[in-house]
Parts: sequence; structure tokens; C-alpha cells
Amino acid sequence: MGLEQMHDLGFISLMKTLIAASSLVLLAACASHTPYGPARSDGAAGYASQKIEQGRYRVSYTDPDAGRSHDMALLRAAEITLQEGGDWFEVTGGYTDQDNSRSGSRSSVSVGGSSGSYGSGVGIGLPLGSSGPNITTVLDIVTGKGDKPDRPSVYDARSVDINLRGNAP
Repeated sequence: MGLEQMHDLGFISLMKTLIAASSLVLLAACASHTPYGPARSDGAAGYASQKIEQGRYRVSYTDPDAGRSHDMALLRAAEITLQEGGDWFEVTGGYTDQDNSRSGSRSSVSVGGSSGSYGSGVGIGLPLGSSGPNITTVLDIVTGKGDKPDRPSVYDARSVDINLRGNAP
């Protein structure tokens, strides 16, 4: 086997290694999802809650996905209701806010390689983290005990907790 063939085999081995490594990084990036829990700082993914007065709260959830943000805010409202001994909660107000300040900055991992004097090379760049802005859903709620009022804005806390808990990794 000549020197050139050995060089080509080394390059092929390097490329296989780079492809395998980039596949693992991509898989890890796709699988990562911020787990349900309190936000670690303002604007970070997670929930925040504030007691306004007895039986009245403001809850919020921040996530890059608008649907998840809304669902997890409802889950947090259900948790608070159950912790306070309530049976149901009513959404009395709220809003959704989009933070565009993060959309341009992301972490990334790059893998690259080249082969000798021939100048052959391959590079792979993979963005990590969320690719869009954070969406915050804010809900004002009132908690209650006993029979659930028959209004579309009133939720059974146990049902919400059971149904949305599966969406909160």
C-alpha cells in the first residue's frame, strides 16, 4: 500500500469519526428540552408565580414554544390551586409576551477536518439551544373550592394537572 493510499484511508477514517461525532451532537441538541420547573432568572425558561391576595395569583411560563408556554402556565396554575387546597381555578386575565432579544445569539458546536496537502476538508456546524425568541404566557387566576362553576374560563385543577403533566418532562 502506497503513502497516498494510506493518507486517503486516514482521511476516510477521520471523516467517519467526524460524522459519528456530529450525529451524536445533533441527537443531543434535538433531545434537549428545558424540563418543567422554576425559571432560574428573568426571561429564562420555566415558571414564575406571585400571590396577589388570598386565592388570587399571577403565574407565568417562558418557553421558546408558544403552545408549551401556555400549557405549562395552566399546569402551574393547577399546581398552585392544589397546593392551596383548591379544586378549580379561573383565568381572569392574562397576556402573551415575546422576547426577541435572544433570537440572534445562540451557542453552537462545530466539527471540522482536512487532509494533507490536497486541501480536502469537511466542516459541520450545529446550532444548540433554542432557535427562536422566548414566549412568556402570563395568567391571572382565582382559585376556588367545591363545585366548579360552569364557565369556559374555569378549569378543574386535578384534570389539568393529570392531562398536562405528561407534557412536562
